Amino acid sequence: MSELAKVGTAGALVALIVMLIPCIYRLWLGPSAADRLQVIDTITTLLIGVIVVLALIRTDVMIVDIAIALAAFAFIGTLALARYISEKRIF
Repeated sequence: MSELAKVGTAGALVALIVMLIPCIYRLWLGPSAADRLQVIDTITTLLIGVIVVLALIRTDVMIVDIAIALAAFAFIGTLALARYISEKRIF
């Protein structure tokens, strides 16, 4: 990997981690369950980005499988929480 690519991926990793800070703050102080649901989705998306950038830095394709599994679980969790918020039941 070239030096420019290394700097770019390191910068992307730092940016993703910095973006997690206000999301965690909003999760802690969110006024409603819908706000917290949206923040959980955002945090999950940022974590998937962090995992993919780490896979790029380490040149390890197997780490991307973890990101795919996290995306699948996040989708199912979002559906369950959205249904609970709207209908007060999960199933």
